[in-house]
Amino acid sequence: MARIELDLAHAYKPKPQADEDYALLPLKMSFEDGGAYALLGPSGCGKTTMLNIISGLLAPSHGTVRFNGQDVTRQSPQQRNIAQVFQFPVIYDTMTVAQNLAFPLRNRKVAEADIRARVGRIAEMLEMSHQLDMRAAGLSADQKQKISLGRGLVRSDVSAVLFDEPLTVIDPHLKWQLRRKLKQIHHELKLTLIYVTHDQVEALTFADEVVVMTRGRAVQVGSAEALFERPAHTFVGHFIGSPGMNFLPATSLRGGLLVLDAPLALNGSRPLPEGELKLGIRPEYLALGHAGEANTVPATVTRVQDIGTYVMVSCEAGGHPLKCRLAPEAEAPLAGETVHLRLLGQHTCFYQNEVLVA
Repeated sequence: MARIELDLAHAYKPKPQADEDYALLPLKMSFEDGGAYALLGPSGCGKTTMLNIISGLLAPSHGTVRFNGQDVTRQSPQQRNIAQVFQFPVIYDTMTVAQNLAFPLRNRKVAEADIRARVGRIAEMLEMSHQLDMRAAGLSADQKQKISLGRGLVRSDVSAVLFDEPLTVIDPHLKWQLRRKLKQIHHELKLTLIYVTHDQVEALTFADEVVVMTRGRAVQVGSAEALFERPAHTFVGHFIGSPGMNFLPATSLRGGLLVLDAPLALNGSRPLPEGELKLGIRPEYLALGHAGEANTVPATVTRVQDIGTYVMVSCEAGGHPLKCRLAPEAEAPLAGETVHLRLLGQHTCFYQNEVLVA
């Protein structure tokens, strides 16, 4: 395994000038030895570009890649000792499951006894022990992808195992099971794993640390709790959560706050920079107050949805949509009613130029 350090930028165009010319804007980042990481973001944000630079399939146009302090920027994936699992199965249909899993080890002249032991262990982890003698050609797409996962994990000496959206072809009801298996395998084998996905559930359930990316920029690196509770950028607040964070324009004044023309009293222990801000609050923390209650903002209910485990109340305040998530036993308002929203609390975040105010 390796500690991976990136200090680079990448552009597919020669002589990039503006930010939009870069697939990856300048960044400095490190992945610790034995850690489980996810690169999360929408399509085109630079996730796969970063993964391919780490693996050696792509050389960065600017900067360096280091493994355990050694510059490997111009080294091939083989020289870096990387295992990579792609979006679609990459296996040999004419081989059995066991032969597919053993292939990377036989290629490196590993002793047969060690190969059998390692293949047996990985097959057991992936619950494929009963399929070892079956030809891969007769298996379903999701079973073939499990073989691809196994081929990536079978070597114990790799610097890192990289996954590029590996669960795309997996049936939805099997995805949770495989994510759980990958988490278990990581804990048992202590491999450095880097996982690319656009699915926040996959990222947050698999990884210890998530790198949230947008438009070629890594805007926050943190745990699931940190990304949810204290998004460092408005994009993170919007992208993480279902639904995402509510945002309202606010003006910070000396000793107070103005939100949608409603004056709100700030706690004196939490000073804010004066000027234009954005107030952010999760639907889970947006509470309903009472008419005439201080520090509330009026809003009109546009829709009420009973989801079963919670009730989602959609509102509009000053032309801005807001969502409030209530417990199923709570008394929900009706569409068309006016409600009063409590915006300030320990979970409220403030943003200046889209960046979290400390």
